[in-house]
Amino acid sequence: MNQSDLLFLVLILITLTSLVGFVVQFVRSRRRGGEDDSRAGWWEGPWDDDDRRR
Repeated sequence: MNQSDLLFLVLILITLTSLVGFVVQFVRSRRRGGEDDSRAGWWEGPWDDDDRRR
């Protein structure tokens, strides 16, 4: 295996990883679209609800 083969494999791996990440984000956004968007995300704690209600 020479250097160009390794470069090709790395580029293929990066492309596949990016494609999988894009598909996962797309599916998650489509699935979440039917729900109420006002609910807190996983990164928000209950302390963030107080600021939102003001």
